Amino acid sequence: MELLAFGDTGYGDELFFGALTTIQLAVFGYVLALALGLVFAVLALKGKGPRWWLFRVYASIFTGVPSLLIIFLFYFGGAELVRSLLAPIGINVRLDVSPFTAGVAALGLVYAAYLGDLIRSAIINVPRGQFEACEALSVPRRHMWLSVVLPQAFRIALPGLVNTWIVLLKDTALVSLAGLNDLIANAKVAAGSTKEPFVFFTAALLFFVVIATVTLPLVNRVARRLERGQRRAEV
Repeated sequence: MELLAFGDTGYGDELFFGALTTIQLAVFGYVLALALGLVFAVLALKGKGPRWWLFRVYASIFTGVPSLLIIFLFYFGGAELVRSLLAPIGINVRLDVSPFTAGVAALGLVYAAYLGDLIRSAIINVPRGQFEACEALSVPRRHMWLSVVLPQAFRIALPGLVNTWIVLLKDTALVSLAGLNDLIANAKVAAGSTKEPFVFFTAALLFFVVIATVTLPLVNRVARRLERGQRRAEV
């Protein structure tokens, strides 16, 4: 256990701060994916038209390409991409894309494709009568979406949202290959310095197991809140 101690005698502090970086990367990436996925789901809700086809092209690209390749593209080419987009309007900026920023952008865009399909399917499964009742009562469109439709859609989509969070959390390990000092990178450095890879990689493994385990009671609380007023079927 001395190898995992904090301070000069062990690598516990490096693993701790690496774990914090991993959590921050996962949270920011997931929030970005959820926000973009919600926008994509609403825009492509009808399942036809140019917005639908644009989303299908986007989803096909980002779900068909390895996440690691997307991370590398953002890390090594993100600054040039931004400069190319801003140059036509006369804005010349010099940007340095950090591994963390590249990881958040890449994971957010990749998983937005999955969440877009998931949330869209959940909205479609909200009973049509809910929309018709809002129209009959002249409920403002903003309130219809925020107070009626989306809470029901998220209740339906919750299992898929949780699964996507777990998969995204595991994919944060890929960003270490772009130079991010996350848990995996720090565990690798510690393993190489001490010649004890089993200890540090087991510690990293336990971290992901603990996060996944902690997620379950939190999800159950959210599920109970979303199911308020719902009557369970009797068996």
